Amino acid sequence: MKADIRLMITADGSHTAVNQVFGKPYHSIHGAYQESQRVYIELGLLAAFNKFPETDLHVFEMGFGTGLNALLTAREAQIHQRRVVYSAIDAYPMAIDDARQLNYDAFFGTSYLSKLHESPWNERVAVDTYFTLTKHEGNVQELDTTERFHVIYFDAFAPTAQPELWEPEVFEKMARLLLPGGMLTTYCSRSYVQRNMRSAGLTVEKHSGPLHKRDVIRAVKMD
Repeated sequence: MKADIRLMITADGSHTAVNQVFGKPYHSIHGAYQESQRVYIELGLLAAFNKFPETDLHVFEMGFGTGLNALLTAREAQIHQRRVVYSAIDAYPMAIDDARQLNYDAFFGTSYLSKLHESPWNERVAVDTYFTLTKHEGNVQELDTTERFHVIYFDAFAPTAQPELWEPEVFEKMARLLLPGGMLTTYCSRSYVQRNMRSAGLTVEKHSGPLHKRDVIRAVKMD
C-alpha cells in the first residue's frame, strides 16, 4: 500500500513528508536534515565506521520513508570511501511521483534520490561503487533474513502512531539482527522504550539530540 502523504519544508530548508493516515511527519519539523544527521549519521554510521574499520558496513533501516537516511548514508560512504550494504523495510512506501518532488538532491548537491526510490523492491541494487541497497516492502515483524547488521536506524513513526513497533518483541528482533558491538539509534527516548530495549539485552545510552530534542538514544549489543 502506497503512503498518502503531503510534503512540507522543515525549518532547515529540507523536505519532510506528512503521512496523512497517521498524521505524523517522517522527520522533525525543526529540521529533517539536522535530525537525521545527528541521530542516524553521527551516532550510528560514523560511530560504526570508527568501531568497525576493516569491513563493509551493514546497515538496516526500520522505515525507508523519504529515503533521506539512505541518501545521507550513501553520501558519507562516498566521502569516506567505505562500502555500505544497506537494507530497509517499509510497510507504506512513498509513491515514486511523490518522491520525485523531494528536494534532497538539490539541497545536498547529490544525485541519489531517484536511484533510491526507483530501485526495485526485494532486489539488491548497486547505487554506486560504495553503496548497495535492498528495500523490503512489508512489516518488520514478518521480515525473515539471515543478514546481520552493524547499525540499525530505528526510524518508525512515533509510538502514538505505531505503538506496536516499540514493543519488547520488536526490540528483541532488532537485538537478534545486530552483530556483537552493533548499535541501534533512534530519536525516541521515552522511558518505556528504553526499558523495552534493555529487556531485549541492549545497553542504552542517552545522547544529546538535534535542535528542540533534548535526548536521543543509542542502544548497543555488547560483545
